[in-house]
Amino acid sequence: MSEIKPAKITSVIPESIAAEVGFEAGDAIVSINGIKPRDLIDYQFLCADEILEIEVLDKHGKIHQVEIEKDYDQDLGIEFGTALFDNLIQCNNRCPFCFIDQQPPGKRSSLYLKDDDYRLSFLYGSYLTLTNLPTREWQRIEQMRLSPLYISVHATEPEIRIRLLKNSRAGEILEQIKWFQARRLQIHAQVVVCPGINDGSHLERTLRDLASFYMGEVPTVASVAVVPVGLTRFRPSQDELIPVTREKAREVIGQVEMLGQEFKQKYDSRVVWLADEWFLIGGEELPAQEEYEEYPQIDNGVGSIRLFMKEFNQVANKLLPAKIYPEKTLTWVVGNAVEKAFTPLVDRLNKVEGLRVNMVALYSDYWGQNITVTGLLTGHDLLYHLKGKDLGDGLLLPSIMLKHGELVFLDDMTVAQVSKELDVRILPVAGVEDLIRDLGEVGGNMDHTIANSS
Repeated sequence: MSEIKPAKITSVIPESIAAEVGFEAGDAIVSINGIKPRDLIDYQFLCADEILEIEVLDKHGKIHQVEIEKDYDQDLGIEFGTALFDNLIQCNNRCPFCFIDQQPPGKRSSLYLKDDDYRLSFLYGSYLTLTNLPTREWQRIEQMRLSPLYISVHATEPEIRIRLLKNSRAGEILEQIKWFQARRLQIHAQVVVCPGINDGSHLERTLRDLASFYMGEVPTVASVAVVPVGLTRFRPSQDELIPVTREKAREVIGQVEMLGQEFKQKYDSRVVWLADEWFLIGGEELPAQEEYEEYPQIDNGVGSIRLFMKEFNQVANKLLPAKIYPEKTLTWVVGNAVEKAFTPLVDRLNKVEGLRVNMVALYSDYWGQNITVTGLLTGHDLLYHLKGKDLGDGLLLPSIMLKHGELVFLDDMTVAQVSKELDVRILPVAGVEDLIRDLGEVGGNMDHTIANSS
């Protein structure tokens, strides 16, 4: 078993129980009721009790015993820098399409850690393969009812999945899904389509196998996302992968849409959805909003564009001003894959008197991609395309381009560095409300008469 380190506190919420007791950033929790928490899951489970005896290592290196009485499930108000207090469960597969292996050398070591950790899957929706789990971790998933988990399936035929993951244990996937089924635990599945390997009849077989687990009161496979393989110029030159062409994208769209309609009639759910990238690569219209049901795979790029457009119109109808003063010009950065979809949104913003929003749709020189989704643009790409250009009073930067919780791009450049190089104020935008608010922050006074939505 890996070493469990004290859980270091990064912040304490004001007026919380922890603040009243005297916890401070820099302190660390050693144990709760005699148990050392391995991770955020343990911490949340242990803190559900009404009486807590906590062993604390303060920021000066001294040990304290703290007793807390509280309501059941009442939060202490403590935040940690990491969700794992022991070691990350790493991946020993050698998938040729792994994004970690398609990065350039020479970056900080954490960028090359390949996680296959079920805890991050449960907490944050990251995908794992199930090939790296020892027996005790399977037991913990069952005992703590850690559901749903997000599973990279890719193929259900053993020989195809073994070929993709380069791991002899990869062929056990259907038996593993049956394990979840027997325990009434759920998964969300992902299939990364690699042309010539797991497409065509293999893809149909995989999707039919997965959909067969949708039956019952608690569907074992709650949803399936089909994603195109993403390739960068840094991948090994001898690999067997080929990029998704426009023709291949259209072929997969037709195949999966037909299966989705079939499953809809049989299971009262589509079960399987295509990532937005398929439609962008294929030059096809995005599905209607109602096709996405409850957006079960929104974080995997399934319906994210439609949802953003829906939220944009809702928020714009309520909050978008008729005019701003003084007049301002902003630049909105997006990947060139979404240029067509987002053009109507920019037109709507430019109806605001005194506001000019220029959308710049970029491809990634860094990754060597001609068609790029916004989340893969890097600091290098911004400098490559925008250096020396007039970007107005601010650069609207979708936060999907940044590492979670950090002002750092995928290529390790910081927002501050890029801002200085471009000589422009950068405004990270997490969502539509952020976008509208930033118009006010940059634009000064705003007349909140609602702009005409037509």
